[in-house]
Amino acid sequence: MAKPPVAPVRPPCRLYLITPPSIPDLPAFARDLEEALGAGDVAALQIRLKGVGDAEVLAAVAALKPVAQARGVAVILNDRPDLAARSGCDGVHVGQGDAPYAEARRTMGPDAMIGVTCHDSRELAMDAAEAGADYVAFGAFFATETKATTHRPDPEILTIWQETVETPCVAIGGIDAGNAAVLAKAGADFVAVSSAVWSHPAGPAESVRALMAALDAAAA
Repeated sequence: MAKPPVAPVRPPCRLYLITPPSIPDLPAFARDLEEALGAGDVAALQIRLKGVGDAEVLAAVAALKPVAQARGVAVILNDRPDLAARSGCDGVHVGQGDAPYAEARRTMGPDAMIGVTCHDSRELAMDAAEAGADYVAFGAFFATETKATTHRPDPEILTIWQETVETPCVAIGGIDAGNAAVLAKAGADFVAVSSAVWSHPAGPAESVRALMAALDAAAA
């Protein structure tokens, strides 16, 4: 009698760090980043700067990309496929109001990593996945001061996504060591964290260690 097929084991949920929207002191932040990346398993760094010119974005990439890539961490630029391609980033993350996925892919090429914000919509996520996105992002799951949010999905969206689609999903929005495990258990492939790391009273490295402990517990 044939044995029933065994469902593939999902890899453990990993960290996806996002920079603060403003980095006044790049050398100091690069040191913080190096410490944070040395404290746990970080899959990607998204450089997300708001209200700055192209020169500042490119300077940030130039300062932070070597730190991340030296540890095998993918560098993803928010919003701007043109600057991502120009600066040699590994990928770009686009929102619903940014460049369309197809335009981002044309600009970045076939090998780049492209992620798409999908808020609380499985329909938007399916469209992105079918178009070829490398990951979709759902959120904000919790209250966050990093950016204004109007969408608040239930963690169940991650579970449903895992059961039906192979494209990885990222959970974002107000995530810290106290709630990351909930999203990991629900089905997030990655949890995206910003202020909980960079504003941690004990420093970014300690925050990453606490997040890793939460994710390890979720995977146990």
